[in-house]
Amino acid sequence: MTERRYPVGIQTFSRIRREGYVYIDKTDLMWRMTRLSPYIFLSRPRRFGKSLLTTTLCAFFEGRRELFEGLKVMELEKEWRCNPVLHIDVSRAKGQETKEELRNALMKQLDAYVEIYGSKETERTPGLLLDGLIRRAYKQTGEQVVVLIDEYDAPLLDVLHEDEQLAGFRRVMQEFYQCLKADEAMIRFCFITGITKFSQLSIFSTINNLTNITLLPDYSAICGITGEEIDTQMQPDVARLAEEYEVTPEKMRKMLRDTYDGYHFSRKSPDIYNPFSLMKAFNLRQMDYFWFESGTPSYLLPQMRRFQTDITKLDGLEVPASAFDQPTENMVDALPLLYQSGYLTIKDYNQDFMAYTLGIPNTEVRVGLTEGLMPSVVGIKHGDVQLGFAARFWRALRTKDIELALKEMKAYLAGLPYVEGFKKKLEVVSNAEGFYEWTFYLIFSMLNVYVITQVKSAKGRADMTVFMPDTIYVIELKLNGTAQDALEQINKKGYAERYATDPRHVVKVGIGFSVEEREMKEYIIEHSL
Repeated sequence: MTERRYPVGIQTFSRIRREGYVYIDKTDLMWRMTRLSPYIFLSRPRRFGKSLLTTTLCAFFEGRRELFEGLKVMELEKEWRCNPVLHIDVSRAKGQETKEELRNALMKQLDAYVEIYGSKETERTPGLLLDGLIRRAYKQTGEQVVVLIDEYDAPLLDVLHEDEQLAGFRRVMQEFYQCLKADEAMIRFCFITGITKFSQLSIFSTINNLTNITLLPDYSAICGITGEEIDTQMQPDVARLAEEYEVTPEKMRKMLRDTYDGYHFSRKSPDIYNPFSLMKAFNLRQMDYFWFESGTPSYLLPQMRRFQTDITKLDGLEVPASAFDQPTENMVDALPLLYQSGYLTIKDYNQDFMAYTLGIPNTEVRVGLTEGLMPSVVGIKHGDVQLGFAARFWRALRTKDIELALKEMKAYLAGLPYVEGFKKKLEVVSNAEGFYEWTFYLIFSMLNVYVITQVKSAKGRADMTVFMPDTIYVIELKLNGTAQDALEQINKKGYAERYATDPRHVVKVGIGFSVEEREMKEYIIEHSL
């Protein structure tokens, strides 16, 4: 089998093509996008190929036809004009502490183009300099200019939780972008990418014709790798990884799907895999949770705390598009940020009600998000779960020994130190029962066990339901109550009845907790017939 090169950490289209790295052909979608509107905005999560798409556009508009030989765009493009391109990676301006530093960092981003097209003494702000560069590039070449702005929101995300500093940074960015509309006659195409969606009013105040393709079905697959591309263009890579793990290619596809798939970026989106994680798995011939190597983004956790986000209710959310596809500064909860950052994705769409169902995309995101949240939410470190307890608990669940699993859980929880700020955390989750729901949810999720809380039935809500390959556990928690009370509630409310037709074995578990002693006091297990 021929050795393949994977572009891990490489986002430059020209290098990928010149050096023979694996490239999933998206050039037909790119070409159609350039015909849709002269001003395009696209939001996608980090590490999803936005920068690669931007550098592909750069090569295309520079007329570098040789790089596209054998790709789909060759059948579509006939002119291959050479336009001056201003490619600005705003992520390089991250980490600034003041608006003056941000202004200087943006000016520095334009230095390479100043060397080509020159500058004027009066161009002392990023916006004035960008405006001057566009005008001079147009005049000197006689061709309209292409402006590509990658990660436009990167500096803003650094200060998202600091209102005063955010306002100052926003004004700097607004001034930087304001010339893009005024210079319309000199601009052939303008493409802007980012993670989040700041309103046109606050950032792109004058660009009233910016077309947002983020949720358009035609462009769902413009970033990322689809299931079809896995089965065709990447079939040799799946086979090689299957050989490494000593499983069939069919089994390996399922493993990859469960771990890296599950993203949908419109109501009609195909399944999309995380391209960074997928390429890295193929490159190392090893599956792992690569998306979180750099940790949970610093802007996310403060916003989740600010809006008191209930992490146990992130799966199966039914909402209109306005609930998650809205400007970041207009958020009334963390949902838009969770969706735009890739922690939630579209799972279903109800056309009659124009309602979307959102959920966590896959195992990689579930485990990674849990790892980021456990220390800040319940004071438990990732290593505390993974070392020792995890293996024993997981083994007990897999062998259907729920009693042994609960004994392991009881011993583990009893050994946890008193969580600093426990009372404050109880205020966030409303009550002690909610705190333990969070704790159980995070521990199960960290172990890659699918769990949902507050499961609706005709007569009420079950505290927690855990889904294993051949067993379903319906769990009810009682704070300062008995395990028998909890079990009776499961039976009285019929929490397990909804699984009567499920071929898996159903087990009911009642658990009694003591708030004063902060431990699981007792449990009762009942197996359904």
